[in-house]
Amino acid sequence: MSESTDLTGIEFADAQGATRTLQDYAGGPVLIVNVASRCGLTPQYAQLEQLQRDYGPRGLTVLGFPCNQFMGQEPGTIEEILEYCSTTWGVSFPILDKIEVGGEDAHPLYRALTQVPDAEGTAGPVQWNFEKFLVTADGSVTRFRPKVTPDAPEVIEAIEAALPR
Repeated sequence: MSESTDLTGIEFADAQGATRTLQDYAGGPVLIVNVASRCGLTPQYAQLEQLQRDYGPRGLTVLGFPCNQFMGQEPGTIEEILEYCSTTWGVSFPILDKIEVGGEDAHPLYRALTQVPDAEGTAGPVQWNFEKFLVTADGSVTRFRPKVTPDAPEVIEAIEAALPR
């Protein structure tokens, strides 16, 4: 399910504290994922990195937003998270500053993203770590729940359809 919304001007911080927006990653689709280092789904880092390697040259950017809201599965500092992602998973895609993805303190980007329904037509809160939102250049958003792996056919199909021609 794809829905269009204007997310491009919402500010967030990168791992060094600099202000960014999705406009900084313009030119192709962006796959936004709330990540965690101590989760049963953490091996998805390898698949996310493979997507970045396979589709990055064609315009895709994977963005990882560490979040500690689900059973404290991302407790480290941003420096510890960056080190873990680099040494354990070889992550080359941007890991941004830690944020909250749900509740009263949810980041504005996630407040907007969670309005988008998933394939079953359900919008609302992020269910767990590694929920994925594909934002295309025209602002369309497709939502994939945490257990949908980054290399699932529906994710690959959506990415390929969103790449610049």
